[in-house]
Amino acid sequence: MGSSSINHLQVADAGQAKAAQATSRASSYSGLARNKQCSIAVASALASVISAGGAHAQSKTLKVVMHSDLKILDPVFSASYIVRAHGYLAYDTLFGIDDKFQVKPQMAESYKASADGLTHTITLREGLTWHDGAPVTADDCIASLKRWAARDSLGQKLAQSTADWRVVDARTFEIVLKEPFGSVLDALGKPSVAVPFIMPKRIAATDPFKQAEEVIGSGPYIFKRDEWKAGDKVVYVKNPNYKSRDEPANWFSGGKVATLDRIEWIYMPDPQTAVNALANGEIDMIENLSHDLLPIVTKAPNVTVTRLPVVSQYQFRMNWLHAPFNNAKLRQAAMMALSQQDFLEVAIGDKTYYRTCLALFTCGSPYETTAGMTGLTQGDSKKAAEMVKAAGYDGTPVVILEPTDLNALKNLGAVAKSQLEKAGFKVDLQVSDWQTMIAKLNNKKPPAEGGWNAFTTSWQQLDITDPSQMAFLTANCDKARVGWPCDEKMEQIRDRFTRETDPAKRKALAEEAQVHNTQVVTHVPGGEYFGASARRANVTVQQILPPFLVFWGLDKK
Repeated sequence: MGSSSINHLQVADAGQAKAAQATSRASSYSGLARNKQCSIAVASALASVISAGGAHAQSKTLKVVMHSDLKILDPVFSASYIVRAHGYLAYDTLFGIDDKFQVKPQMAESYKASADGLTHTITLREGLTWHDGAPVTADDCIASLKRWAARDSLGQKLAQSTADWRVVDARTFEIVLKEPFGSVLDALGKPSVAVPFIMPKRIAATDPFKQAEEVIGSGPYIFKRDEWKAGDKVVYVKNPNYKSRDEPANWFSGGKVATLDRIEWIYMPDPQTAVNALANGEIDMIENLSHDLLPIVTKAPNVTVTRLPVVSQYQFRMNWLHAPFNNAKLRQAAMMALSQQDFLEVAIGDKTYYRTCLALFTCGSPYETTAGMTGLTQGDSKKAAEMVKAAGYDGTPVVILEPTDLNALKNLGAVAKSQLEKAGFKVDLQVSDWQTMIAKLNNKKPPAEGGWNAFTTSWQQLDITDPSQMAFLTANCDKARVGWPCDEKMEQIRDRFTRETDPAKRKALAEEAQVHNTQVVTHVPGGEYFGASARRANVTVQQILPPFLVFWGLDKK
């Protein structure tokens, strides 16, 4: 498992692959009044869905409780998983990976790399259209990739190695490199945060550090902004003009067949309420089950529980901009003080669903190693207290943010608070709902002015399998994700990794990155766990289940 197995697209003729064939309420629908033709096309598409048949459409409405409320709509601006899930409904990708971690064409019809590896040519499938009826073009693709590359850790490396993004014709474009880059397909087929979703050029022209206002994609479902109520419900309807691939769906590749007429995300922050609603048939699915309720749900009639196929890793993220974690010695002390076992026992509890792991890039991955991690993340408060004193800690409070409505994360801030206080830190734990917390994380001001020092989150394995894909390992200062680490050596290691093609050398570079992280500490690994989902028996799965919930390949009897 891991991105090293994504490196090669299985093609003929020297790498050529051939395949069968938006956060303002006034923007996507009501705001499209500024573009009358666009509005008419969207309305027409929605009308065709509604006219598909009242009783049938009702029978094909899937009601799902997701892990969080949706408040941000731009999957480039936000790194949260709920926005990623929204993105996979509304948008599509040029490539996607299957369960063998092979990159496959998706929107792309063909892909070809030149003999010297510097020119990569991508041709779109015929007939791809946006939700507003306009055709998808090469210009759209280039604008989308440029915007994505400004925010994504791997995308940034690709952009640095790119000399030109060149339109060949309406359906074909080229990525012309300045130097060989061993991770081109890893980047274009990146399945998780940040996913290189393709958007219309006018939307992709939005500053990548600001939220795009429209939600117009070419994906299998259309976002119903007029029915979106934050804190209540999010609605999507089938895109009647979506052009699915012919081959069977497999993870993020193949035919994204939209069999549901309507999808409703119902916001239920209380996990027990959600479980009761599932048992009573008021909802059809729970995306992420609270682990302490597993014994109850597994005994419920007409309910199927599924353990997700890959692990997630807890990570304690620190803000490098402000005291006390602008001091590397104090970040090292925190890494000594924190305990994976404590995190996992409190958050998960069931030992069959969690494991401690000293490997930064997850246990069981190609880059698993314990190098540099001896004695760390074991909760050694005595040693940590010595390090805190030696670093000259002045008592500046550590502001830790914690979400109240995300089952896998709530209470972790309290655990971190206890562990850090044992080491001599003063801690201010601030709680809020997850979406409010996400908005706060973008605040670079000092904690006394509404900023923060640390938080605990989790990343699914797909996001953290190597130095190029692990967002929190990015250390390019103000271009990095929240926390803004700034370390030239780490960036040099990541640069070398993305350009390297030799597997053994990539493995050595991954180990070097892990060891270096114990010195600079961009973040602390907090142990690994398997998530679980539940669905009623009348919800069927028609594809090989991916590591997280997507909505094509699902049907409802």
